Amino acid sequence: MSAAPVRVSPVIKFFRWSFLGTGVVYGAFHQNRLSKKEAAIREVETKQKAIRDAKLAAEKKIASDKEIKELEEMAK
Repeated sequence: MSAAPVRVSPVIKFFRWSFLGTGVVYGAFHQNRLSKKEAAIREVETKQKAIRDAKLAAEKKIASDKEIKELEEMAK
């Protein structure tokens, strides 16, 4: 024999739904705030990537020029 279901007080139901709604609204607000913050970080990283790529290209060119010079000296 199973027990009859317990009736939940309307006050408890109200607070449950209120907390659920508050959590959804807070989550949306928090997600929006974090998205804006992340977009700003991505923008800075994009600028830094261009600078970093230019430095790497310059270093590669110097290294390849040095290697070519060494190979020419070895060939003599």
